[in-house]
Amino acid sequence: MRQQQDTVPVRPETKARHWVVGYIEAPTGSVPRVATRWTWRERMGAAAVRWHVGRMRYTVEPGLYAVGQPDRDSPLMATANYKLSFDHLRRALHGLAAWIMVVDTRGINVWCAAGKGTFGTREVVRRLAAVEARRLVGHATLILPQLAAPGVAAHNVQQQSGFKVVYGPVRAADLPAFLRAGLHASGAMRKVTFTLRERLAVVPVELVQRVVPAVLVMLAFFLGAGVGPHGYRLAVAQWPGIAAAVGVNFLAGMALTPALLPWLPGRAFALKGAEIGAATGSVLWAVGRYGVAEGVGVALLSVAACSFLGLMFTGCTPYTSASGVRRELRWALPLQIAGAGAGLVVWSLARWR
Repeated sequence: MRQQQDTVPVRPETKARHWVVGYIEAPTGSVPRVATRWTWRERMGAAAVRWHVGRMRYTVEPGLYAVGQPDRDSPLMATANYKLSFDHLRRALHGLAAWIMVVDTRGINVWCAAGKGTFGTREVVRRLAAVEARRLVGHATLILPQLAAPGVAAHNVQQQSGFKVVYGPVRAADLPAFLRAGLHASGAMRKVTFTLRERLAVVPVELVQRVVPAVLVMLAFFLGAGVGPHGYRLAVAQWPGIAAAVGVNFLAGMALTPALLPWLPGRAFALKGAEIGAATGSVLWAVGRYGVAEGVGVALLSVAACSFLGLMFTGCTPYTSASGVRRELRWALPLQIAGAGAGLVVWSLARWR
């Protein structure tokens, strides 16, 4: 029989959390009830973190939250304490009643936290005990995001907590259909996608994170370009050309590689980036009207830079593994360093002639 829970008003100390709309008195105590509709704050916050603004502070306090008017028969599901993950989940549950257990992933999203181990078996078991899940619900089923699977050993969770783990769909938006189907996910719900839109969505934060290194590289080349057989001459440094070359390679490696990822030959991200670098270097050689030696140097530097940036994109994709990334790093990094070194030597010697 359904137990009706009492809702109490928002407390003064939680008014800063505008998404808390009240409290529910559950068997385990008072539980915050959260809104399921986004306001302008959520939309602004989501846009800001895409550009790495306040990204590491965009978190939710780990613990238990309620959606709607849940009771002991309502589903219990877990998510990361990265607020964007939490926001997508609560929005998907509009019109439903459920318990949300927020795991302490140190502000990291579900998939990345599972890979890093912060969304892992130990934390899930610990959090189940902390929220007194056995008193909270009359069943023993915990719904986890499918992308948490790499970090959670479901059989260990059941042995240690008594809760059976059921993996939900990849996308939070499919949860209502998943719940209606009796916790059964269709093939489409299980499919991990990485469409052009999804690939480009992660580009802004990657760009912002690497702007400072790109500017430092630009300044280093500018300072080095003025050095010649007659000492340092600012007039020969060619700042516009250097800025353009570094900027073009930066944008090509960070934006073109993700955009063209499915169509670039090869499986290795370093190779895909190198292909973009080869094209970029060729364009710079033609447009910059470099001599043969200087053009070869620019091309080698472009290949090395874009290959490295492509390799860095592995952490943004849903179909790379930690072991695969380590293997690629072992062979790709030495080649990238060698290519950059060779390009720098050839470019420098050409400017000394």
